[in-house]
Amino acid sequence: MTLSKESVLETLRNVALEPGGDPVSRGLIHALAVETGVVRFVLEGAPLSELESLRPRVEAAVKELPGVVSVTAVIPAGSAPRIGGHPTPQAGPLPVAGVKHVIAIGSGKGGVGKSTVSANLAVALSRAGKKVGLLDADIYGPSQPRMMGINRRPASPDGKTILPLQAHGLTLMSIGFMLKEEEAIIWRGPMLMGALQQMLGQVVWDYYGALDVLIVDLPPGTGDIQLSLCQKTRIDGAIIVSTPQDIAMLDARKALDMFRRLNTPVIGLIENMSTYVCPNCGHEVHLFGHGGVEAESKRLDIPFLGALPLDLEVRLSGDSGTPAATGDGPAAQAYAAIAQQLIASGRV
Repeated sequence: MTLSKESVLETLRNVALEPGGDPVSRGLIHALAVETGVVRFVLEGAPLSELESLRPRVEAAVKELPGVVSVTAVIPAGSAPRIGGHPTPQAGPLPVAGVKHVIAIGSGKGGVGKSTVSANLAVALSRAGKKVGLLDADIYGPSQPRMMGINRRPASPDGKTILPLQAHGLTLMSIGFMLKEEEAIIWRGPMLMGALQQMLGQVVWDYYGALDVLIVDLPPGTGDIQLSLCQKTRIDGAIIVSTPQDIAMLDARKALDMFRRLNTPVIGLIENMSTYVCPNCGHEVHLFGHGGVEAESKRLDIPFLGALPLDLEVRLSGDSGTPAATGDGPAAQAYAAIAQQLIASGRV
């Protein structure tokens, strides 16, 4: 028998369900894809507990087919029967399907390099052996498509689930993948929150394999996106990025207070643009001050994850779509040290 979509569906029709029927006849199989021995499909349309118990059975059945190398059955977040009426209110923060840990990266204000830190930290964690996803949750100003050097529209085989993209070993999603680079988003709060929920719940985050950690690059400030994320999604922790200067720390404290009110643990602070070393003479200058974030972390008894330099390489590599953390320079080493701290803490 030649491996094909038809042969996979025929096999799944032989998986008996209680009280009757099979996964295909009951409409539980979606977005089936078969490519060079790799079989992927989405299980959806029944209570989550039923889908979870069914997944190992259908995967085992398909694995018996000749030519199958691997089988992945994905259960999207918030799976439920497709029935009429009003949706059931969400009981509380939910995990993201296919993701072990979710870490949010935030800042109280823009311009402190939060997106750059998110991109490079995600790469550093991947280089340390973790399976990493990166969600660009900055709806108004998505920058990860440029930083990751990828900008094409993700596929949606069934019009309901979205297949993420890959670059630099990361699984990626950004609203920027859906738009032209210069196209503005002019949305009110409910549309923003709807887009965030779609990117969390409808993206097949484990399409390339289950993720150890999903890094969420938040927009600056303390607005709708942050509120929606922390209330609806189970967050393992947040990292605050700030420059050392006093005016930046004023806003960083607001972000700390927001996460505290939303019962989201802050697992560390990062001081970005901490020092500048002249490439010609080696003289070190603290353009934005130095040590302010570390002092604040001690005052609040929050771990200080590290100080990152103001480095031309970081800017050039971000603009070119190859994050500095993919290399071996001082910036890459600084990000690698922070990644190792997070791994040692058990947060990822």
